[in-house]
Amino acid sequence: MSLPDSTAPAMPADLIQPFDLEVPSLRGRLLRMGPLAHTVLSHHAYPEAVAGLLGEALALVGVLSSMLKFDGIFTLQTKGDGPVSMLVADMTAAGELRGYAEFDEARLAALAASGVETPAARALMGNGYIAFTVDQGAHTERYQGIVELTGDSLDDCVQHYFRQSEQLKTAVKLAAARVDGAWRAGGLLLQQLPEEEAAEAARPPEPATDQEDHWRRAVVLMASCSDQELLDLALPANDLLYRLFHQEQVRVYQPRPLVKGCRCSRERLARILGSLPRDEVADMKVEGEVVMTCQFCNIDFRFDDAALEKIYAS
Repeated sequence: MSLPDSTAPAMPADLIQPFDLEVPSLRGRLLRMGPLAHTVLSHHAYPEAVAGLLGEALALVGVLSSMLKFDGIFTLQTKGDGPVSMLVADMTAAGELRGYAEFDEARLAALAASGVETPAARALMGNGYIAFTVDQGAHTERYQGIVELTGDSLDDCVQHYFRQSEQLKTAVKLAAARVDGAWRAGGLLLQQLPEEEAAEAARPPEPATDQEDHWRRAVVLMASCSDQELLDLALPANDLLYRLFHQEQVRVYQPRPLVKGCRCSRERLARILGSLPRDEVADMKVEGEVVMTCQFCNIDFRFDDAALEKIYAS
């Protein structure tokens, strides 16, 4: 892999870097989120453990969706009986990312009081499921995969999903934490190329034993990446990949930028209100206004009587 050109424009802090490894016929994604992670996770006053878990979910939906060819929205959702009852993160084909979490403050406080400093994802989410949905619009069939929450981390859950549903060797490493007071998130994914894709890429077939050895070595190398390296925005993505996989003949491709994207709007909410019976809308009023709050960006949209009359008139 060639070193980055010092005269090239600086890489964005929020990106997905596609790569593959020539020797074991593996493909991968490295995701870095700096300002984007901080913006999304700071919209709500999430407790530290909840924000960290949501940061990992954002990184996970980013690396997974970037492996797919689709034109729509890729959504990750968890539901469980733990203190964090729901996580939702989604990304559009254009790289617009958003997410939110629902949690029970009292149960989180009880978990913290039990002496667990950094509770595992399983302790936060409890028993339940994780679902992945690809929605490409009203005129296409929606794809959804669901698997139970298994293991101590989101990494474990998604690897269990691929073993059960996709039958593709997949390894994931996720991290989210505050760095100098600002939230950061990162993800690293490796996946064995399906036989048909390896053939299309003109990769020569390997004996099963060699494939297994190459896979194990690549996973060990990936696991050697520390959370600090994954979240260090001063360490260029290409440099990190070269540090990890230079002996595997790593090849990088054009990085994809990530941006915050929420699809809420006053116009959209006005259409929803206009579709409801007037008496139902009247029951929604608080101190003379209907207040609708976006769960993702935590923005309030207020509609007083004059605004409602305009909606009904149109």
